[in-house]
Amino acid sequence: MKSYFLFKKDWESEIRTRYAINALAMFILVTISVILFSIGNENITEYLNGGLLWIVIFFSAMSGLSRVFVSEEERGTTMTLHLVASPSTVFTGKLIFNLVLVFLMNFVITILFLILFESFVIRNFLLFIILFFLGNIGIAISSTIIAAIISKASSKGTLYPVLSFPILLPLILILLELTKFSMDGNSVSSSYVEIFVLVCYDVIMLTASYLLFDFIWKE
Repeated sequence: MKSYFLFKKDWESEIRTRYAINALAMFILVTISVILFSIGNENITEYLNGGLLWIVIFFSAMSGLSRVFVSEEERGTTMTLHLVASPSTVFTGKLIFNLVLVFLMNFVITILFLILFESFVIRNFLLFIILFFLGNIGIAISSTIIAAIISKASSKGTLYPVLSFPILLPLILILLELTKFSMDGNSVSSSYVEIFVLVCYDVIMLTASYLLFDFIWKE
């Protein structure tokens, strides 16, 4: 229940300031516009479109998800959270906030790609929905724990993408492979190995995050 109230506080604060939402919206619009102008009338392959989708998603996450703990440090409310909530409660509340933000962000990006890029065609929507769901969870978990790590650092803006890249790279690679399968129309049963790897990534990151956050939060 405390996790829900923490999420509600963050969400209401975000609605008032719209810092992350505005940053994400501007980054998405500018990035997709640059891609469209760069491509022009050139015909690009379906697989390249799939790669561009996850590149936009990755860098969008870098621009908007890092402030989930940084904002607490800037407002000076970190000590209050130490007093009123356990580390697991704080992490759960922040994770829920990032999950909502990631799903909203990536849903908009995917819809824009389907509308604006003619060669971006998904032939197996069930497989794409599975990878989309599991991929977003992985991005949210990784982004949340990285945000906690860099929240007390002096160079937050630089450190966040540096730490995120090696952690999110395996996730992005498997998502690219599954996106290719969904565009080819491969069945879900033929992609069990890749889906299992995706599930394992999410479980490992979630477990490691809860184990590590207790030490990070008390530092």
